[in-house]
Amino acid sequence: MKRKTTKDRDRNRELERDARRYIWHPFTQMAEWEKEIPLVIEQGKGIYLYDIYGNRYLDGVSSIWVNLHGHRKTAIDRAIKTQMNKIAHSTLLGLSNIPAIRLAKKLVARAPKGLAKVFFSDNGSTAMEVALKIAFQYWRHRGKPQKTKFVSLVNAYHGDTIGSVSLGGIGLFHDLYSPLLFPTFKVGAPYCYRCFLNKTYPECHLACAGEVETVLEKHGDEIAAVVIEPLIQGAAGMLTWPQGYLKQIRTLCTRYKVLLIADEVFTGFGRTGTMFACEHEEVTPDLMAIAKGLTGGYMPLAATLVTQEIYDAFLGDYREFKTFFHGHSYTGNQLGCAAALANLEIFEKEDILKKLKPKIEALEKLLAPLKDHPHVGEVRQIGLIAAVELVKDRATKEPYPLEERWGYRIAKEALKRGLIIRPLGNVVPLLPPLSVTIPQLKKMVAILGESIRVTTEM
Repeated sequence: MKRKTTKDRDRNRELERDARRYIWHPFTQMAEWEKEIPLVIEQGKGIYLYDIYGNRYLDGVSSIWVNLHGHRKTAIDRAIKTQMNKIAHSTLLGLSNIPAIRLAKKLVARAPKGLAKVFFSDNGSTAMEVALKIAFQYWRHRGKPQKTKFVSLVNAYHGDTIGSVSLGGIGLFHDLYSPLLFPTFKVGAPYCYRCFLNKTYPECHLACAGEVETVLEKHGDEIAAVVIEPLIQGAAGMLTWPQGYLKQIRTLCTRYKVLLIADEVFTGFGRTGTMFACEHEEVTPDLMAIAKGLTGGYMPLAATLVTQEIYDAFLGDYREFKTFFHGHSYTGNQLGCAAALANLEIFEKEDILKKLKPKIEALEKLLAPLKDHPHVGEVRQIGLIAAVELVKDRATKEPYPLEERWGYRIAKEALKRGLIIRPLGNVVPLLPPLSVTIPQLKKMVAILGESIRVTTEM
């Protein structure tokens, strides 16, 4: 490691001071954060992050669920640099560009069958706003303007803009903003460890889906769409769904003639073991939002994919005003699209999905011993997404009070050992980049297990 000079030390102190003085961090209580020495990242390589002092950390959250192939992936670096030599950005309002055209074509080819058109935006929240507005306007064009409502799940998280927050169901994040939001139908979510119906899978026969059907049966004529995070509710605590629930929701939407919006912002691009989570149960949504891993974790870019039928409803003479009047300044940004194209090529050339299977199986085996810990209520996993739910009492499933911050304490302990993780209340997720090796998985799980043991014994 390069020896730090006095100039380096002065620079580092200034960076730490300025980080506290000028930046307002997301989902962070700044009064507390300002009292700590901030962790300032300077470099990345593979699945590792390096701070300004040269300390190395395993990126156990994929830089908040976005990084797929590791940092400084040569193919993506090269694609962005090549595009920079041509043009960084031009508007998609009335114009098109080569990377956006090629990316849209590839996305349609790789998406669940039936999705035919791509509307680009900036991030997951905007991709969901696009989906909401398209679904709303679609029914206007189909002569059913009364279909204006949406159904979403308790514990849902679909972003932080007003429309996406209206769909959300995490009280800590969303309740404060209730005066700003539009009403939605909220239905119980499949959370088998804490089933709201006090039933057990598979004997329950997916009774939780019955609540969705009840709402659709009663209010279908006024509902535009059902909105889901397929297979796993991420921010709610990595809550995995029982097999068959996703397909049942698709069946119900078809039966009651409402649209299905799949929020694959988090679950897309290999996270669950398939390119898109909907593929696990051979489901095609009517609209699908993607972001996060779209560029391999490099650039802000998102997209909303829709069926040809939905797209066709917006076609007509200008005087009919069927146009979708929505867009962003950086829609179809060339640098982002170039990164996304390189990302998809990596999946193809390196056979990423096939290589995931042994890693997924290894992670399951590595996590198994944690299930015996007296303060671990459940270990959840799908693909390379894993989470440990901490409880005060295993027998009763009594959770720790949130104000005791057990997840945070475990994350702080893991950081000392070189692993960056980000807790969700009493749930500690582990989401390595897809490029992680089995030895690296062993190290991550070992640090996580030791951090849980040390913290709960304090």
